[in-house]
Amino acid sequence: MLVQHISMYSLQALCWSVWLLLPALARDHRDLCPRARTAVKTQTEWKAPIMWEGMWDPLDYDRIHADNQSSVALTVFAVGRYLEAYLETFLVSAEKHFMVGFPVMYYVFTDQTDKVPFIAMGPHRYIRTIKVERHSRWQDISMMRMKAISEVIISEIQYLYSYVFCFDVDQIFTGRFGSEALGESVALLHAHYYKLPKNLFTYDHNPKSKAYMETGDYYYHAAIFGGTWQNVKTIVDECLASIMEDKKNGVEARWHDESHLNKYFWLHKPTKLLSPEYCWDKNLPKSDIIVMRLIWAPKDYDRLRAP
Repeated sequence: MLVQHISMYSLQALCWSVWLLLPALARDHRDLCPRARTAVKTQTEWKAPIMWEGMWDPLDYDRIHADNQSSVALTVFAVGRYLEAYLETFLVSAEKHFMVGFPVMYYVFTDQTDKVPFIAMGPHRYIRTIKVERHSRWQDISMMRMKAISEVIISEIQYLYSYVFCFDVDQIFTGRFGSEALGESVALLHAHYYKLPKNLFTYDHNPKSKAYMETGDYYYHAAIFGGTWQNVKTIVDECLASIMEDKKNGVEARWHDESHLNKYFWLHKPTKLLSPEYCWDKNLPKSDIIVMRLIWAPKDYDRLRAP
């Protein structure tokens, strides 16, 4: 085990030496050291990197994005009992680990703006609360976030922030979630499915749904997706259009907005994939996980989703 550990980081150092010889913009858009993680898949069939610990130099990414004056809008929905159960922990942990050193605006969508907790923010980091309607069904809350995200991108984000990341609130940041995650169009590999064969992926198999898929490339987790504001606007608009078409036809996709997101990324390949270390379920064996950057918070769906 010790020999393997030394070997991995020796190879990582060699890759970084080569990396630094490349132009900055090229480094920002390539997975340049896949051999540092030979036990996992590090690149898609269309050459998009799959980001795993050990494959990249975090300081180099930070320099590139500092030079480019990158800034990030984070959207999160805390509606009903989810606000009290999760929001404060989410925001406090984000301030410790999410895009540290970069300008960030947390857009908190909630039906209880007066109950959003006060959180001490770092320089150039802010919270903005936006009032949203509380739907009677949690599925509708989950799906209709697409409309709210699209609206705030048009009204505000496009003028202020270069990237957007969309998060579920029932998560806790536990390690660096930094500028290496930024990209044109970013999807997350689902922790429960990344090792499984495609025939076990839970795509929507109802031909009446706009989310219908016979097969796909990977199974993506809707708990996190992101990209440039232009691309995120396109993602949420197309998912919303599909959701509304399904509602018109009396159809509901198997996993709601996640099913529609998987269909979108099947048709429009993401330019960067985040490995499950960016959203890990601690109930799973973590043989591939060197760093847990974000973990699932304990779930209590019976209480949280009760009428």
